[in-house]
Amino acid sequence: MTHRFRLTLGQLNPTVGDLSGNAALARKTWEAGRDAGAQMVALPEMFLTGHDAERLHHNPAFQRDVLTHLKTLAEHCADGPALALGAPWVEGMQVYNAYLILQGGKIAQRVLQHSLAPRSHFDAGPISGPYMVNGLRIGSPIGADGWESDVAETQAETGAEFLLIPNAAPHLRGAMDRRLNHMVARVIETELPLIYLNMTGGREEQVFDGASFALNPGGRLALQLPAFDDAIAHVNLERGPEGWQIAAGSFAPQPDAPERDYRAMVVGLRDHVAKTGSTQVLIEQAEGNDAALATAIALDALGPENVRRIAIPEEGRVHSTLHDSLAALGAGVSTDAFAPSLRGMMLQVLADDAGALLITPQNKTVATMGPAPVPRDDFNPVKDLYQSEVQALCHWRNETHRDWMQGPADAALPVLELSPKDSALDGILRILLDDNGSVDDCVAAGYEGQTAEEVAAQIATRPSQNNRSAPGPRLTAVRAPFWKA
Repeated sequence: MTHRFRLTLGQLNPTVGDLSGNAALARKTWEAGRDAGAQMVALPEMFLTGHDAERLHHNPAFQRDVLTHLKTLAEHCADGPALALGAPWVEGMQVYNAYLILQGGKIAQRVLQHSLAPRSHFDAGPISGPYMVNGLRIGSPIGADGWESDVAETQAETGAEFLLIPNAAPHLRGAMDRRLNHMVARVIETELPLIYLNMTGGREEQVFDGASFALNPGGRLALQLPAFDDAIAHVNLERGPEGWQIAAGSFAPQPDAPERDYRAMVVGLRDHVAKTGSTQVLIEQAEGNDAALATAIALDALGPENVRRIAIPEEGRVHSTLHDSLAALGAGVSTDAFAPSLRGMMLQVLADDAGALLITPQNKTVATMGPAPVPRDDFNPVKDLYQSEVQALCHWRNETHRDWMQGPADAALPVLELSPKDSALDGILRILLDDNGSVDDCVAAGYEGQTAEEVAAQIATRPSQNNRSAPGPRLTAVRAPFWKA
């Protein structure tokens, strides 16, 4: 009977649709596990395809490519530890979110997701029992399966000795505490040790924040990987008189709430640039906290050499840090005659000519209460921040520097203070949008009734505003607006 088991965890950042690149990353992780004497190497949910590739999963040609890459991976990993990773799995007309165990040169075992997340494009599979690797019976609730009790309990009742939960969970405020609470509940219910393995990296609105962890029976934390950073960790399980236990590992410091939001925006911008084939960004130098914070985010994400800034002073002449051809294009152009949409088009032309991604910072307060945006191929890193939150993060960045920041350590962002009216507007918007509250709730909270009614009316006329604006990292959960409740 097995008394020790070494598991290598790959908390990593796949790219949607890049089967070859993701398979190469899986092979590299498997080789690290093999060299460390692991019996199994585990990667997160939907790792081979990247998460949220719904437009690809139902494409027959893509499905065939997925199977080809899985078989090639299995052959490469024939001599050494088992490799477990997430990928779509097709049976007849059904497409499942699956966790596949590659061993002995083949796809040896598979687990299908049973509990689907809202708006999932997969089919629900039956509850899968545990699979065996080197004598250890492992249960793997996939993603949303780990948030409910039935899958984990069924796997425990059918012989699982340990739970490994692969996930692709994005950063949202309060999400880490919710995850930990759900996983502790699974441990208490099953009396089994558990490892929660999350993905890293950004894709448009989603930023997967890693922070994988391990829990022993009773809910005691045994391991904590860093938030937002890629990590490969070797974890030892040992069987004693009281059953399996996870040997104590390292505990990476976890960022506080402001740093989590800021880091999510940095990673979101960094990966959007990289995964869309760009290397640089262009941002207009303008007054205001939005531009200041977005510039700091860009510098920290990409480094000063990859951030191009263009200044349009009040006198109306364009001065740019771009190359001469761009400066010539902008020279002598008066901005007074330009509508905002034409000004945006001019910036987009400048960015396209430089081969850079255009950054158009606009906070959630302005986006909600102002005119509808003009769709462009740009990116808005402060999209999910109210104006008061932008101001607070400007102050935070001025006081903070971390090793992962590529911008200047002595940041000195110019911060414009908000008026009481602006602060009240944010308070009303939080109640109406974030808390799904009503005008009466705003009045009960001390806000002026007429102002709350005017804000509510403005929101009600623009329910699809968020979908039309430029993509940017999401920091808060999407809620049904009160007028649709």
